[in-house]
Amino acid sequence: MVELEDGRDGFASGLLDAAPDAIVGVHADGLIALVNAQAERLFGYSREELLGQPVEILIPESARALHPRHRAGYLHEPRPRPMGLGMELAGRRSDGSEFPAEISLAAIQTVGGVLITAAVRDVTDRKRAEAKFRGLLDSAPDAIVGVLPSGRITLVNAQAERLFGYSREELLGESVEILVPEAARGIHPAHRTRYFADPQPRPMGAQMQLAARRRDGSEFPAEISLSALETEDGLLVSAAIRDVTERLEAQAERERLRAQAERKRIEAQLHQSQRLESLGQLAGGVAHDFNNLLGVIINYTAFISEVVTAAADRGEASWEPVRRDIDQVQRAAERATQLTHQLLAFGRREVVQPRVLHLNDVVHDIEDMLRRTLGEHVELITVAASEPWAVFADAGQLEQVLVNLAVNARDAMPGGGKLTIDTSNIEIQEDLAAGRPGIKAGRHVHLRISDSGSGMSPETVSRAFEPFFTTKRKGEGSGLGLATVYGIITQAGGHAEIFSDVGLGTTVSILLPAVESVAVIPEPVSETVVLTGGETILVVEDERAMREVTRRLLIRNGYKVIIAADGQRAVEIATSHPAPIDLLLTDVVMPQVLGRTVAELVRRQRPNVRVLFMSGYAYAVLAHNGTLDPGLMLLPKPFSEQELLGRVREVLDSPIEP
Repeated sequence: MVELEDGRDGFASGLLDAAPDAIVGVHADGLIALVNAQAERLFGYSREELLGQPVEILIPESARALHPRHRAGYLHEPRPRPMGLGMELAGRRSDGSEFPAEISLAAIQTVGGVLITAAVRDVTDRKRAEAKFRGLLDSAPDAIVGVLPSGRITLVNAQAERLFGYSREELLGESVEILVPEAARGIHPAHRTRYFADPQPRPMGAQMQLAARRRDGSEFPAEISLSALETEDGLLVSAAIRDVTERLEAQAERERLRAQAERKRIEAQLHQSQRLESLGQLAGGVAHDFNNLLGVIINYTAFISEVVTAAADRGEASWEPVRRDIDQVQRAAERATQLTHQLLAFGRREVVQPRVLHLNDVVHDIEDMLRRTLGEHVELITVAASEPWAVFADAGQLEQVLVNLAVNARDAMPGGGKLTIDTSNIEIQEDLAAGRPGIKAGRHVHLRISDSGSGMSPETVSRAFEPFFTTKRKGEGSGLGLATVYGIITQAGGHAEIFSDVGLGTTVSILLPAVESVAVIPEPVSETVVLTGGETILVVEDERAMREVTRRLLIRNGYKVIIAADGQRAVEIATSHPAPIDLLLTDVVMPQVLGRTVAELVRRQRPNVRVLFMSGYAYAVLAHNGTLDPGLMLLPKPFSEQELLGRVREVLDSPIEP
């Protein structure tokens, strides 16, 4: 034991042996003069074996030759070198094995002169941990850079070297701003200071998308996450940097393709809509002209039928075949009338005229037509409610709903099957309505159309009501059938829903609000009753044949008739005619002046005149949102004599509107 200057050898020895690090004291000549217990354990020598030996005994052979010079240099300027700032060297045990060591040095003045004390720490475990940490760090997929509050880089992984183009040695100790684009370098220190003041974690995916700069000056979009770590050197911020160039390019490409697809879809829908609109206009125009022709055919055939029937009733047998032929012509005209209504419905040019009705009546009236539509291979079953509630809807549109659904069902059963249509009354409770969007609480009439066809997948059901959506091959369906059904039902205040499973068929469930009472509907006029009158009627019709047949029907029933071929002539007559005019019966769609304008001009001259419009194509002139304007009376074309007389009498007997 070397005697210290204060003489407290035992006390100093105890302190040295309690130290956690190995401590070796060396004289200026390099001989070991002091050893603690930890040094014995670390190097494997006893105290006696080490005292008086050259310190080089504890140094690996590869460094022994240089060590005396290093020792002399330290003695020349013996400044303390604390643990952590000391050099990381290596030590040699008695068995010849070497270990990584961290060494701190200090010079102590003793009785025998200056004593250099070396505190030696075996950092084998730390080196292993660091190596493991380094391996994990280098295997990370993102570039990782550790930064001190001063902005100096103290940690770099392999991915950071590859991403930025710098070596680890080039980055360590440099300012982190070297990796920041020049445009942002000026403000980056302030951002860094604010983050160190409140280092909240910023996970990848929740952080800002910034930019970074490579060694060659090129920049790239970067996603950066930050986290703070407490280290021996103080607070360290770890920045994980991800180059998102490819992701942004892929995202931009996806957006471009999505936008392109959406544009193509919209263009296709627009083209389809324009085509359907053109077809609708064509259908409306054809129906208008065709209705005039049908009006002439129906009524002139009726004139002939009266003569032929009278002759047949007198016993002239030769006229009986002619009467049967005329009956066939009249039936054909009735079927043609139904076709014109279908054309108008297709083009959405038909005026909606809702009324109080029973669904049972609608189903019954169209049942024969549905059987013809379905064909012999599909069995139609109808189940009607015994005491159905009434609904307020357009009968023609409900028929269109049934036809559309029947056609869809037929196409789903190419090998045959069953189509069931049933009606029932149902009370929707508040709790059920609350959980079913689109369904209102209260009384409803339930209409179900079920088929035993191929059914639909859940994905198809979810889109079935979308306009232009169809599962049929190109050219086989417009995709408007179910969309039209949905539109008609919702316009009537109802709710439509589809239930289907692949291979198990499809059921379309329709709920229509029930009305409290059934409105009184006038009884149809018997064909044997002639409705006559003596009033004066101004007939405005641009089609000569239709104008003449209308005049003839009215005159033969006692009315006084004034005819006008166009709206301008009608106004002139209203102005100059010396006698009262009781009714203006005008076509709606005419060249130059439309029927509604004619009515307004005539009423300026004759405020008390009643007005009855007649048209097979009145949608664009008389309707708003497809519903006939209140107070307007319409006689649909083509019409029979009884329909004309009944509507004329109805208008003439109604109160004059103010």
